Amino acid sequence: MYKRVRLKDTVEVPPRHLAEVSPELVKRLLQDKLEGRMDESVGSVVSVTEVHDIGDGAVLPNRPGVYYEAEFDAVTYDPQMQEVVDGEVVEVVNFGAFVGIGPVDGLLHVSQISDEYLAYDEENQQLASRDSNRVLSVGDSVRARIVTKSIDERNPRDSKIGLTAKQPGLGKHGWLKEDRERHEAEAGD
Repeated sequence: MYKRVRLKDTVEVPPRHLAEVSPELVKRLLQDKLEGRMDESVGSVVSVTEVHDIGDGAVLPNRPGVYYEAEFDAVTYDPQMQEVVDGEVVEVVNFGAFVGIGPVDGLLHVSQISDEYLAYDEENQQLASRDSNRVLSVGDSVRARIVTKSIDERNPRDSKIGLTAKQPGLGKHGWLKEDRERHEAEAGD
């Protein structure tokens, strides 16, 4: 879920920029420091949007810059348990598919994609069903639900989000469309 939040953080202004401390400079420094970082309380910082207040600044012994506390607005992405998300398959491996959801990837384990057995086709980078001829490949759009979440603030890339598509209304968008059309045709008979 995307949120707009008001945050406070400290940013170091290097000596060469001390004459030009401004909301624009502090915003750039905050963007460099925070964007893409994961935080357990707010999620992943997508963008620092506006700086509202800059403190007086503090000098620390043996440090070259001046440290300013700033209050600012940011857009964050904080995946919530049980949240339904749309994403794009970014990688297919033998144990499932990684799905890009916002600024992070979630794992759709092969056991959570379908009730059918899906075989891994390494050559074509896809998971395929022999029964229904359905295929899941890189670039496919899927709808899934978040079932596990483990955020690693130190190494955001090591954060883990588990997904499932094993319930009505979830799965590859193309499969959902096929199911709707089949249901409508059966209802019309």
